[in-house]
Amino acid sequence: MKNKFLIEMQSRGYINQCTDIEGLDRICNQKPISGYIGFDCTASSLHVGSLLQIMILRLMQKYGHRPIVLLGGGTTLIGDPSGKDTTRKILNKKDISKNIKSIKKVFSKILDTSNKNTNPVFVDNSDWLTKLNYINFLRDIGSHFTINKMLTFDSVKLRLEREQSLSYMEFNYMILQAYDFFQLFKKNKCILQIGGSDQWGNIVNGVDLIRRMLKQESFGLTSPLITLASGAKMGKTEKGAVWLNEELFSSYDYWQFWRNTDDRDVKRFLNFFTQLDTDEIKDLCTNEKDINKLKILLANEATSILHGKNKSKEAEKTARDTFQGKGISSNLPEFKIKSQDLKKGVNLLEFLSKNNILSSKSEARRVIANNGIKINDEIVNNEKRVIQQIDFKAKILKISFGKKKHYIVKII
Repeated sequence: MKNKFLIEMQSRGYINQCTDIEGLDRICNQKPISGYIGFDCTASSLHVGSLLQIMILRLMQKYGHRPIVLLGGGTTLIGDPSGKDTTRKILNKKDISKNIKSIKKVFSKILDTSNKNTNPVFVDNSDWLTKLNYINFLRDIGSHFTINKMLTFDSVKLRLEREQSLSYMEFNYMILQAYDFFQLFKKNKCILQIGGSDQWGNIVNGVDLIRRMLKQESFGLTSPLITLASGAKMGKTEKGAVWLNEELFSSYDYWQFWRNTDDRDVKRFLNFFTQLDTDEIKDLCTNEKDINKLKILLANEATSILHGKNKSKEAEKTARDTFQGKGISSNLPEFKIKSQDLKKGVNLLEFLSKNNILSSKSEARRVIANNGIKINDEIVNNEKRVIQQIDFKAKILKISFGKKKHYIVKII
């Protein structure tokens, strides 16, 4: 490859498959292109599992290309069966619209909106999918797809092999995604679709549809699906998903997520989720013997991209004050207790499970039995412990779960 954009894509590990890498390389060298990634809007925020895709859109801008963000108001009504064992919960249009509005906040933080040549374009496929005439769509679009080929795609084949039901509604999803690419090619001169490797079949369908109907060339590219060295799913913690919207997952918790990266994943994630030069990353990982310094660097860089440098610095300071100084930082996640509840005392097991510090009372008992809970840096060794007024200093108390998770409790 000769194109700098694709060379950096490859050096960071962003490329898994491409329908025609030589052709894409040639066109990217000739002129700026437009490329799109689709995001279904099943929740009010994307989670960190979508971050690699957004970083690719950001990299497109760096090299003068225009990213198109497709927010699937139409396809979310159906639900993508790729990688799913069961049919997704069907959302109504009102909820999907709310989700789209909320999700857009993340893109405005990560993508550059100041350059008119590379400004991201936001599209909602409900604009064309909800207006389709079913008979015309079957004749004009459906005629280009064969059941034989559709049954070979992983999103379909794996469900059928496991004898799990696949609705006709979901079966049509791949045709709708191909039609999205067709529409964006015509209306936005978009020649590239990017997605995770589980989207390969859907993406190839779009390329084929454009070639059959318009007799023109387009391209599909997939990035690898991220699996952690530990075998765990990317973006899951004891508290649930690592959301990108700050109101669902604080900047401090986000910083801590990256700080707690498995040693074996640090180099990969520095390439995936930071803007550091790839040669610099290679040198750092070769010469820096303290893996914790690299983890802090990863946490600082990743948090800066999403939440800004100030929030990243605050999170690092909070962690340093809390872990090294055994102090209480005002930036820690916090919970509140009513002063009237403290008159009777608040059961610690109930408090830990109710606030999702631990998933249940039984897990809380197990952690306490293993000396894993502290109140104001003192180990709790009684599962019947009650939080009382006397535990608070200036109306503040600190609860610690293990070495890395700390919370403030305030009296209101």
